[in-house]
Amino acid sequence: MIRLQDITKSYPMGSRELVVLRGINIHIKKGEMAAIMGPSGSGKSTILNLIGCLDTPSSGSYYIEDKEVSQLNSRELAQVRAMKIGFVFQQFNLLPRLSALANVELGMRYAGGSDRDQAMEALDRVGLADRAKHRPTELSGGEQQRVAIARALVKNPPLILADEPTGNLDSHSGKEIVSILSTLHDEQGVTMVIITHDADIAHHCQRIIHLMDGMVVSEEIP
Repeated sequence: MIRLQDITKSYPMGSRELVVLRGINIHIKKGEMAAIMGPSGSGKSTILNLIGCLDTPSSGSYYIEDKEVSQLNSRELAQVRAMKIGFVFQQFNLLPRLSALANVELGMRYAGGSDRDQAMEALDRVGLADRAKHRPTELSGGEQQRVAIARALVKNPPLILADEPTGNLDSHSGKEIVSILSTLHDEQGVTMVIITHDADIAHHCQRIIHLMDGMVVSEEIP
């Protein structure tokens, strides 16, 4: 499903160059639920941006479903994001003036369509059908994250990319979100990559990839 081969990423810093990723090789199978962990500065955010087609590598190759996307232009990358990837962010990124249902529908519009019944079905899958008309300010943090998960799932992407999905939640809400993600993965077989600091989340995954100083230093099966 995902292949990163000899990926490097660096940024110009005046007369110097900041090297963030140093020859990353990561393969994630179709239907796998994998966690990527590492301390601040390890390259997690850069990996997130590359896997999510929000950025391109300085060198190396990145494939999604055997299609190389590492050399695509910004417009082509946007098309891949719209059709192939569902995002779940730490900050929820819901529009405050829209209802939960309308926020989920928005995820479909990014992919070029809209279907209210399908959006309601996505909310039902995360247990929020009865809160469809509520705005984000009327929802708890855990409920807002469930809306964000429904928005990511509604277009049925083959890949879900979650960035610290429990980072802004209390422990109880965090456990609910982990349970929902695990259940959705088990029931639908979607490929899921979770960027996290939380070892409890990581141990719900099938594989944990550890980063340090821009390199993969180990992998483990929980």
